[in-house]
Amino acid sequence: MKKLLVIALLILPFLFVQAQTEGNTTKTTTQKTGYVDTDAILAQYSASIKAKSDLEAIAGAWRRTIDSMYTNLQTEYTDIQKKLATMPDAKKQEAQQNLMKKEQDLRAFQEEKFGTTGEVNKKQEELFAPINKKIREAIEKVSKDLGYTFVFNKAGEVMLLYAEAEYDITFKVLDVLKTLK
Repeated sequence: MKKLLVIALLILPFLFVQAQTEGNTTKTTTQKTGYVDTDAILAQYSASIKAKSDLEAIAGAWRRTIDSMYTNLQTEYTDIQKKLATMPDAKKQEAQQNLMKKEQDLRAFQEEKFGTTGEVNKKQEELFAPINKKIREAIEKVSKDLGYTFVFNKAGEVMLLYAEAEYDITFKVLDVLKTLK
């Protein structure tokens, strides 16, 4: 979506010049530009709110598992520290290797669940892909219905320094989303 906006921003001046040129020879083409705030849409769209809640429940369960693993590791470490002085060397080494293995398992679990390619990111993509598709469809429908040539996203990387409120179609998109099933 961001790439599409960047491309649109790059093409806009050329289309404007072409429209001006054609307008001088035949007729003037008017272009209507609007914007939406996708952060506001995601915050108010019921499907998005549910998906966010579901994702947080899953992530919360994994965080509790990690906390439990960490607590167990700390407890075991403390117990071993108390017994180290009386342990034979072979047992000390075995206990230390056991602790190292549990620490590695803990880190691996964290990476598996919360790493850049972890299950939280995959689950987020899975939950939000259909929502993002519906939002794009709603934006497209509202844009076509209202005759907008370009619609920008006010949220995120695209910076909108000024916008007249009359061109904000965020709530029209939310209204369309309520009717889509």
